[in-house]
Amino acid sequence: MDENGATPDVEDSGLHDKLPISGLYENWFLDYASYVILERAVPAVEDGLKPVQRRIMHALNEMDDGRFNKVANVVGSSMQYHPHGDASIYDAIVNVGQKELLFDTQGNWGDIRTGDSAAAARYIEVRLSRFAKEIVFNDDTTEWQLSYDGRKREPVTLPVKFPLLLSLGVEGIAVGLSTKILPHNFCELIEASISILQGKDITIFPDFLTGGQVDVSNYNDGHRGGKVRVRARIEEEDKKMLVIRDIPFGTTTTSLIDSIIKANDGGKIKIKKVVDNTAAEVEIQVHLAPGVSPDITMDALYAFTECEVSISPNACIIIADKPHFVGVTDILKYNTQQTVHLLQRELEIKRLALLEKILYGSLEKIFIENRIYRDIEECETFEAVIRTIDKGLEPYKSLFYREITDDDIVELTEIRIKRISKYDGFKADEQMRKWQDELTETEDNLANITRFAIDYYKDLLKKYGKGRSRRTEIRAFNQISANIVAANNQKLYVNRAEGFIGYGLKKDEFVMDCSDIDDIIVFKADGKCLVTKVQEKVFVGKDIIHCAVFLKNDERKVYNLVYLDGKTGVSYIKRCQITAVTRDREYDLTQGTPKSKITYFTPNENGEAEIITVNLTAQSKAKVKQFDFNFADLLIKNRSAMGNILTKYPVRKITMKQAGRSTLGGVDMWFDPIIGRLNRDERGEYLGNFGPSDSILVIYKEGSYELTNFDLTNHYESNEVLLVRKFDPTLVLTALYFDNGQKQHFIKRFNIETSSLDKKFLFISDVKNSKLLLASTDKRPRLEIVYPKTAQKEQTSIEYIIEEMVDIRGWRAMGNKLPNDKFKDVRWLAPVPDPVEELPEPTSDENETGVETETVTDHSEETSADTLTENTVILTEATPEENMNEEPDEEDGEEKASSKQKKDNKKGPDSSKSQLGLFE
Repeated sequence: MDENGATPDVEDSGLHDKLPISGLYENWFLDYASYVILERAVPAVEDGLKPVQRRIMHALNEMDDGRFNKVANVVGSSMQYHPHGDASIYDAIVNVGQKELLFDTQGNWGDIRTGDSAAAARYIEVRLSRFAKEIVFNDDTTEWQLSYDGRKREPVTLPVKFPLLLSLGVEGIAVGLSTKILPHNFCELIEASISILQGKDITIFPDFLTGGQVDVSNYNDGHRGGKVRVRARIEEEDKKMLVIRDIPFGTTTTSLIDSIIKANDGGKIKIKKVVDNTAAEVEIQVHLAPGVSPDITMDALYAFTECEVSISPNACIIIADKPHFVGVTDILKYNTQQTVHLLQRELEIKRLALLEKILYGSLEKIFIENRIYRDIEECETFEAVIRTIDKGLEPYKSLFYREITDDDIVELTEIRIKRISKYDGFKADEQMRKWQDELTETEDNLANITRFAIDYYKDLLKKYGKGRSRRTEIRAFNQISANIVAANNQKLYVNRAEGFIGYGLKKDEFVMDCSDIDDIIVFKADGKCLVTKVQEKVFVGKDIIHCAVFLKNDERKVYNLVYLDGKTGVSYIKRCQITAVTRDREYDLTQGTPKSKITYFTPNENGEAEIITVNLTAQSKAKVKQFDFNFADLLIKNRSAMGNILTKYPVRKITMKQAGRSTLGGVDMWFDPIIGRLNRDERGEYLGNFGPSDSILVIYKEGSYELTNFDLTNHYESNEVLLVRKFDPTLVLTALYFDNGQKQHFIKRFNIETSSLDKKFLFISDVKNSKLLLASTDKRPRLEIVYPKTAQKEQTSIEYIIEEMVDIRGWRAMGNKLPNDKFKDVRWLAPVPDPVEELPEPTSDENETGVETETVTDHSEETSADTLTENTVILTEATPEENMNEEPDEEDGEEKASSKQKKDNKKGPDSSKSQLGLFE
């Protein structure tokens, strides 16, 4: 409407002159997307900088006078080149400054660990670092372009002679794509570049200013689809407190503490309080609730808080004005070759400059010493002067690397008389020789450019590598099961008759403690079982006979049951495991016929096999109406197996006669020293077969020992632990240590006399700076001591058999002093073999040919595990036709149960690994 309220005519409005909208969105959007990708979000491969960072660096270089500049002034200068607001420029300056590489900073620049922001631009100052001036700028090798308003020039890319992109890292979100390149270690990048130039293969991994630990097993060279897991470094201060020393990259102490409080409020962990003592170093104290395990809490912190984060790299960079997805190794190779190219260009420029200096110096020398300047006194025109000088230089022109031009001659005419009168030929020759030597060196470097580039990188490492060692520890992480480490924050209840379970049924039967992320397994009287997520209240079916927390892949849990087949009336007995299922899907433990039901059921945590008494009905035709059966006579099979026939006659009742022992034997345990954890997956060193009463012996480098249980959640930090072994009460521990109080080395042998679990006992001197050197659990260890060379004798070494020089005493005993305390090195040798006992003569029989044959005893199992005893005459095997449905259900991927029990005669630990030393 116009100002009078009238609606203008469409023809008069000019709308018919507008362009059609079809195609405009597509074209404009593509232009906008290209602009954001190329000019804002994604760095160029040549210098590793986004446009805003490049313009900031150029502005700082233009302003540089050696003094600090207010960041506000730098922002203003950068706006001459960057067509965006001051906020984005300020944020980019702070981001680069916090990485402590290109800028020298002054003032409060914030803290990436705590998340504190930097002060305002008018309060903080910045200047280029010495490193930045050396590797980033060179006007002679820079390609220039006009700034956005055409008033100034700016670099297309900066001639960076260093893998700056990989050192700083970058993150950016463009239209339709993003980039995330993780920062890498300064020294490692230089060493990798040197290796590339030497033709060696390289592998580089991220390194973060925040420290911590990183698992790079799935880094995938920084390609899309890769992933790294970063953890905080958590130390166990004591049994009541954990201390977080480093935080993961991308988090702050504030966000990490908030995540811990949230996990505690949600019941995932149980802590009393969190105290942030971060100052120069990160220190977050996590005080544990009474009775809470520090090891389990540590795992829970990794599972439920920001103490562990996953980062997905996505190396996207601009190459030839187009985005490309590449690996960090390819980026480093490109940067290395670019550095070689830039160094070559600089050498060529230097060579040309030296040639020009030598040429002009030679011209000047000829012009003055041959007094050519006197020949121009009678010339009347400037042209005649040029020709006269050119004629005087004619005999020498063949000595120069290029033709002499009129411009060169003009420069000679500009030499002042005063300079001619004071010309010193000797000094001129000295200068010429210096230039010539530089030229020779430059040409040699050009001819050996790879060697020169390697020396260049080594020089960078020498000048700037101090204090830039790796901060993030590379190590493998174990996979933490959230269900195992989650705190029990709920209580599970069941209403058996109505078929409800959940933690909201507080008036019904209490089952057990659980967490709100647990799965629950339910067994019903009709033989059905299912696994479901724990909820406040959920219907699972009537007539519940058992429910409990379900642990996936728990091969120790065995279910013993008897069921009645509704079709035949036959009672079957079986033992089965349930290790993997599909959630909320019903599985039938019977044959699935109508009116089938479970008549006896027990869950057994460690594969126990009880003895039951079976009572048949009085009307049955069986002669024996009561008999016992031992579940140990059955094999453990798959849940879908039919089982064995217990009896064909009607059963009145089944009762437990005697509780049984485990038929699974002990648990085979391995120790993985890389991650410092126990496992059952055959990773690392085999420790042995563990029964309920067995324990682990841990020898620490500090000179103490500790007995622990063999729980898979235990932590044994590799940088603190010297030995991890299965504890044997008869084991003799040999230790060599230095007592700082007496300034003497002692050696001792002792048995472990204490039985307390999870308590450290110091077995060396408690004087400060005393230290353990060697420890061994060999029965008869041998020690070699190397003595240094002296004026009287050569270097010697002496072997000692420890049992001949030291008696076994208590763990508190000092031990014996070494015979000679001034040694160069000390190490274990192979232990002394045990004496061989004389064996009795083998019994032999004479065969028909007169040759004696040894009688060999067969130690294999004489009876198969599924062979029935004579006392179970009623028990019969099902016919093959009846067992056709014993194949496991393939849909859930559950493996078949083993056809025979695990054996206990596992191979013991290698004796060569039973001794370690801090010198090794």
